[in-house]
Amino acid sequence: MRICVFGAGAIGGLMAAKLAAKGDAEVTIIARGPHLAAMRQNGLVLRSEGTETVVHPRCVASAEEAGPQDYVIVTLKAHSLPSAAQQMQPLLGPETAIVSAVNGIPWWYFHKHPGGLYEGHRLASVDPDGSVWRLLPPERAIGCIVYPAAEVVEPGVIEHTYGDRFTLGEPDGSRSARVTAISEALIAAGFKAPVRPRIRDEIWVKLWGNLAFNPISALTTATLDVLIADPGQRAVARAMMVEAQGVAEALGIRFAIDVDKRIAGAAEVGAHRTSMLQDLERGRPMEIDALLGVVVELAALVGRPAPTCETVLALVRGRARAAGCYG
Repeated sequence: MRICVFGAGAIGGLMAAKLAAKGDAEVTIIARGPHLAAMRQNGLVLRSEGTETVVHPRCVASAEEAGPQDYVIVTLKAHSLPSAAQQMQPLLGPETAIVSAVNGIPWWYFHKHPGGLYEGHRLASVDPDGSVWRLLPPERAIGCIVYPAAEVVEPGVIEHTYGDRFTLGEPDGSRSARVTAISEALIAAGFKAPVRPRIRDEIWVKLWGNLAFNPISALTTATLDVLIADPGQRAVARAMMVEAQGVAEALGIRFAIDVDKRIAGAAEVGAHRTSMLQDLERGRPMEIDALLGVVVELAALVGRPAPTCETVLALVRGRARAAGCYG
């Protein structure tokens, strides 16, 4: 099995390291700059649960060098995907599957949507010109929800802090041979990798917190514990989540927990700086559209009101533009 990790930062590096350590798959990493140089010279170092593992997967600078793969695991930030789609073409053979381990609502969301609802609809928030849908056809996509947390602490070195689950699912809900095979490979590498028939439900449960906590934290600079403990910020987050739940349910999503339980679960994470706040502080592009812009777009599609989401979206876009972190 040939597996390529495209976007081998923290999460991609974690997946590549454990897959390579198992040794059953031919693992290729596409990276660049000091991170690539360090991995080529010293191997990929994974620090996890008090141990340090060094592996030596194939590390290349381009898809041309990597060649066609059986699976391409995409672990990019969502806003990087449109520009990366063309670069990925040499990886794609006739049967190559793309494991979409990207935050937010994915480009393939309305491919094989249950009940045919809005079948084939393209989402401008995550695929502005339709190029991702065209270059990475949704027939290739396997959904993947990322739960672990990891960080690139120095070039070539990944520190894994918690979590080991990557939930997988076909857009049509089937348990295909290809999704079963990649699930078994991830399980053999030491991850939990269940295959779920309703992958969109899990996409929304993860997004549910991110669409509110991420932009509010970027606006207030509050860590998650402070945000949730503050009555005003918590109320805004809850209002956004209730609006988003209405949108999701109009699309057939079933939420296994209620909004207050989801907020309580986030509170248990503690003094966490959300990814959007970290990106703002470091002057990096922020995942605004895949986490919140798409919710506002979907609200308009299904005719559901989302005034709090719209307000926060306008504010966080303005904050990001002022910092040079958005469009």
